[in-house]
Amino acid sequence: MSAESIFSKPLNKRQKTVLSRIAKRQAAGRDSDIDYSDIPRLTDEQLAQFRPSPKVLVAARLDREVYDWLKQYGEGYSTRINNILRAVMSRAR
Repeated sequence: MSAESIFSKPLNKRQKTVLSRIAKRQAAGRDSDIDYSDIPRLTDEQLAQFRPSPKVLVAARLDREVYDWLKQYGEGYSTRINNILRAVMSRAR
């Protein structure tokens, strides 16, 4: 059975009732009765995976057209450069 078929399968009446109850509780902000005791604590190694890697300050020479194109979308053009390079890097792997 594929994941698509699992997610596209309609909910039965019991499942709808449970989800409705959960949605109402979340909308009311009542999360104090959630039992987290069965969730194991994360190790330091696991937590380290969620920390962003430190940024490195780099000076790069860009064509004026490229610079203008990046700046036209507003602030954060260096983050935009990073995201573009990350996308290219992940495709190359």
